[in-house]
Amino acid sequence: MGAGSVIVVGGGPAGMICGLLLARAGIAVTVLEKHDDFFRDFRGDTVHPSTLTLLDELGLGPAFDQVPYSRLERVRVPVRGGGDVVVADLTRLRLSRPYIAMTPQWDFLDVLADAGRAEPSFTLRMGTEFVGLLRSGGRVVGVRCRDGDGEHELPADLVIGCDGRGSTVRADALLPLTELPVRFDAWWFRLPTEVSVGSSLLPRTGAGSVFVMIPRRGYVQAARLIPKGSDAGLRAAGIDALRDAIATAAPELADAAAGLEWDQVKLLDVRVDRLRRWWAPGLLCIGDAAHAMSPAGGVGVNLAVQDGAAAARLLAAPLLAGRPTDADLEAVQRRRAFAARVTQAAQQVVHRGIDALLAGGGPLEVPRAAAAVLRRLPWLTAVPAYLVGVGVRPEHAPAFARVTAP
Repeated sequence: MGAGSVIVVGGGPAGMICGLLLARAGIAVTVLEKHDDFFRDFRGDTVHPSTLTLLDELGLGPAFDQVPYSRLERVRVPVRGGGDVVVADLTRLRLSRPYIAMTPQWDFLDVLADAGRAEPSFTLRMGTEFVGLLRSGGRVVGVRCRDGDGEHELPADLVIGCDGRGSTVRADALLPLTELPVRFDAWWFRLPTEVSVGSSLLPRTGAGSVFVMIPRRGYVQAARLIPKGSDAGLRAAGIDALRDAIATAAPELADAAAGLEWDQVKLLDVRVDRLRRWWAPGLLCIGDAAHAMSPAGGVGVNLAVQDGAAAARLLAAPLLAGRPTDADLEAVQRRRAFAARVTQAAQQVVHRGIDALLAGGGPLEVPRAAAAVLRRLPWLTAVPAYLVGVGVRPEHAPAFARVTAP
């Protein structure tokens, strides 16, 4: 029996990592990305230490280091009454790269795409949209897709859905979904500026407003968290209300905010959900398609990458033998579902804090007693650093995919 073929729907972190690793195993992989490029503002910007380790194992560390990025090594939070304290210190982790790299995700994906193109069995089809699943005998046997030349049918021994939180693959497959409550959405916008806002996974707050500020080259990518369903009402209050809220939470950005207009402010519907079953015969969903994560902690990219690495490691041998069984697909869910559930549970705890901030519960501050403990026992800061930077059940590159960097 010949080696199986794979179609990956979605060129995000999960899909690109999984496709690259499977191609290095000698499996024919086609990645379908509906956009013509990777340039999208709603993508996460954090590349965590466990993902950086994986890139080094794949021999992609030098290529990634050519991408401009800033390093987040410590997270500081104001202390009630004055001053601040380190609450997470990644430099205490015994890792080759003890930091989070803050970089636009499109640069990260370009590194993976270039590595994929170097593999003879890897094909990346940009501008190709998934239309539907092909089925035969109760099994998924390929996809229908659409590009500039019309619709096509592509057969495959396995389809892997990596098309994000609004996955059309999982919708077509009718996989059972559990949705978790989320009480906020996000406005997403750019503020052109050369002013530094630092790098932090924690929000800026002020007068019932909650913002996250991400530094990029020549501008700040900003998100304002708002109560779910409040978009229309807040917009009716006028753009000056948003400009003033930015100036209060981040005074250094007041001048940049003065030019902001409503047509530049996009609404992101924040969702947290997970599939109860990630697979059907001939089909597997991973990444946000299997478990949509909230922006809290910036962990979604890392979790998606780990999913992709685990799926490739567990499915390479079955695919080389021909076609993975239902048990092979279920093994991927068994490996990764625990990490998704624990991470989402942690995000739900963070959400309660965000809800309190949105309700006007005061600024984000550490009580003096807690700050005193952290200063006296600084090793405690390694615990949150590990949970955010490495995460639950980190994955490593399988032997067949490892390359020593030149």
